[in-house]
Amino acid sequence: MAEEHLEDVIIRREGRAGRITLNRPKALNALTYPMVLAIHDALKRWEQDPEIAVVILDGTGDRALCAGGDVRAIYDSASEGSGFARKFWADEYRLNAYIGRYPKPYVAFMDGIVMGGGIGLSGHGSHRIVTERSQLAMPETGIGLIPDVGGTWLLAHAPGETGIYLGLTGERMRGAGTMYARFADTFVPSSRLSDLAKALSEIQNSSEVDSVIARFSEAPPPSDLASHAREIDATFCFDSVEKIRDALASMNTEWSRKTLEELDRRSPLALKLTLAAIRNARTLPSLEAALNVEYRLTVRLLEHGEFLEGVRALLVDKDKAPKWNPPRLADVTDEMVAQFLSPLPPDEALELVAP
Repeated sequence: MAEEHLEDVIIRREGRAGRITLNRPKALNALTYPMVLAIHDALKRWEQDPEIAVVILDGTGDRALCAGGDVRAIYDSASEGSGFARKFWADEYRLNAYIGRYPKPYVAFMDGIVMGGGIGLSGHGSHRIVTERSQLAMPETGIGLIPDVGGTWLLAHAPGETGIYLGLTGERMRGAGTMYARFADTFVPSSRLSDLAKALSEIQNSSEVDSVIARFSEAPPPSDLASHAREIDATFCFDSVEKIRDALASMNTEWSRKTLEELDRRSPLALKLTLAAIRNARTLPSLEAALNVEYRLTVRLLEHGEFLEGVRALLVDKDKAPKWNPPRLADVTDEMVAQFLSPLPPDEALELVAP
């Protein structure tokens, strides 16, 4: 077993499998910039290696595959006036797009918490496996950001208005809900993941991956997400966040009241941009096109200060009292949303192109 043991990610070959293990368990395997580069480099090598038939992504520990990108590092660098955030996001999004087009089976063990950047590493893979411990979410509106790493693309292809609901509220998906929302494909009990990885490493060619996974798959535990589909479609179908709020208030059920409370904790600007971005992603031709739009929005939310304020309130000062700007939905104008969505100057834009 050849092993390339970097401090934060373990990259090695086991049999016919290329193995990537995120190795920051105390930080819930949060994704750093060197990890992005190391993973991308390994995938490029393995694409050309005829001995590698499958790639397997997992994480150290039983709490998380990856709880997201290292937003604290981005916050610290941006607070110092560094351009690091742009570089991080651009290279991370390039990796997300590459995973989405990877020519060999890419099996992601989405065990435990999988959020933000963790979704970007796993949600675009060809084989996405969840367990009874899985908790998937795109919670970015709570820190003044939009669902990125291709999140708007995934959310745009969830059934009905489920993607809008998940993107605005950051609600966690579990069990069957992960597959209902089309963020995962297969349920395997966590106790069987090591045996599944061993079986995958012993295949002779990539065509065997589906049948191997099928031997380990089981019916997932039930989830509330699908059971709320009618309520979600009735309230999140509108073209403005204000109308969505009004519909939730009018419904006046325990679910709608809880959902309304969740929306009201989040950045008004990020909510409106997220709604626009997911609806826009439904019209786009590719993951790459969605990532290009996401890059415009993340860069501008960083420059605007909304993302920095969200991270400050949640992770730095931990007062959980962000001072959003603007503070009210009514103050976020259509013109402001259009400006955020407009193309960046050519020398600043991310211009990923689908092959």
